[in-house]
Amino acid sequence: MRIWFKLIRDNRLLRDTTVTDESDETRTHKIFGALEAVCYEFDLGKPVWLDANIEEFKRHAKTRFSQDCFMEEIPFDFLEMQVIEED
Repeated sequence: MRIWFKLIRDNRLLRDTTVTDESDETRTHKIFGALEAVCYEFDLGKPVWLDANIEEFKRHAKTRFSQDCFMEEIPFDFLEMQVIEED
């Protein structure tokens, strides 16, 4: 599984990375593990999954975490997460 993460501010890409997970874990574990790895790499607090994020991710394999999802102030508009390759 490959997941692409992007930090966006004012419709501009600030930073991005791709996380690859070829383990035998479940899809959910891979997603949460990738999100945790990216938050560590980007030095961010882990976002909270709101109902809207869950529904959007189920439908499109993509979601955006905005300020509402973070406990601390963030210096960007949103963190976008998109599955680009499934196992």
